[in-house]
Amino acid sequence: MAKSISKIVIVLLLIVLFGYIAISGLSLTALNIPYEFYSVFDKDHGIRLGFDLSGGSVIVYEAQSDVAPTDEQMSTVVDIMYKRLDKEGYTEATASRQGDRRVLIEIPTIENPDEAIKILGATAELKFVDSEGNVVLTGKDVKDAKAVYGPTSESGISEHYVELKLNANAQEAFFNATTKMSAKPQGENFIAIMLDEEIFSQPTVKEPINADTAIIQGDFTAETAKSLATTIKEGQLPFKLNAVERRSAGPALGDDALKTSILAAVIGILLVMLFMIIMYRLPGFVASISLAAYVVIVLLVMVATRANLSLPGIAGIILSIGMAVDANVIIFERIKDELRIGKTTGAAMRAGFNRALSAVIDANITTIIVAVVLYIFGTGTIKGFALTLGIGILASLFTAIILTRFLLKAIFDLNLKNPALYGLSNKKAKEGEANV
Repeated sequence: MAKSISKIVIVLLLIVLFGYIAISGLSLTALNIPYEFYSVFDKDHGIRLGFDLSGGSVIVYEAQSDVAPTDEQMSTVVDIMYKRLDKEGYTEATASRQGDRRVLIEIPTIENPDEAIKILGATAELKFVDSEGNVVLTGKDVKDAKAVYGPTSESGISEHYVELKLNANAQEAFFNATTKMSAKPQGENFIAIMLDEEIFSQPTVKEPINADTAIIQGDFTAETAKSLATTIKEGQLPFKLNAVERRSAGPALGDDALKTSILAAVIGILLVMLFMIIMYRLPGFVASISLAAYVVIVLLVMVATRANLSLPGIAGIILSIGMAVDANVIIFERIKDELRIGKTTGAAMRAGFNRALSAVIDANITTIIVAVVLYIFGTGTIKGFALTLGIGILASLFTAIILTRFLLKAIFDLNLKNPALYGLSNKKAKEGEANV
């Protein structure tokens, strides 16, 4: 009995401990350990809030082109904007077309529009141009781009640079161009690397280069090298964009939207716990503990992954809470069914879990598949909904199948075996025993 009590107390203490960490954060720097877990309420490192809950930056870009952009070009711009935002972790940001020449961008949590423009505004028109003015390569010839830190010359001095992976046709063109340039006299034997019509670097070509890689050197930091690599990799804009409007915006749903949402969630969870306890008694109490553990797990994972939380994201969490409660209801109803036919409480618990297991797993796995598909192919708020739904479903699987079973077993070992404690009236329990 003491062992069972210890198990229950340890679980409760762990839930309280990790709940405290989720709310207040944890720093080990005082112990000379470079580790810090941020609070869910930390604006810079906690859960990112969507535009509807936190506000952010609004930017309107206009195409700078003498010829009216085609529908395909404007769709390309929107797609590239989404890719750049996703790479920066702003999965809740939105990009939408406005009229024939404009694109509206809404980025949550960024209050300074100029910071957002740095992320999105680069046209990244990449060219390799020889000393005769011939374009040797363009960004379309680049298969991949990544930021690298390491030595770039015989001196062995390390620096940040961008490494480009060329496709097969580009490799041949680059070899031909470097062969030609290496035969030129000093001062004319170079290939300039140009970005947005500005010379970024102008390396001298001393010998033919037959390789599928090229590098861009400059006064890079780790962040600027990564930003340039991402911009090149995710695609060049078909034309230059001018930010004709930039402004900060408050939460679309008002400043109290987040507080109201949290309050509603807390009230809803408490009501669900009360319902479970009334309907299922001891198992309902266990389900309430599991639900508290579920909430803590979801908060910790969302902080660790810096997930975006908007109204669709909250909807994903609510849906996963419903799945978690549904899983417990299925399990407890199967246990009650076994008690009704006269099985002992221990046998009813084992049989009930075994009968419910396949139904619970199947329902959750299909939902996870849907969440994965939505995350891969969705954009903006759809992606945020899919992420929170996936996190919630995985957490509910753990709490319903593992934690609930563990706690029920511990409670049963306390000699609490009366069927009435498991949601079945004494009258029905006696009827079940008489039918055996």
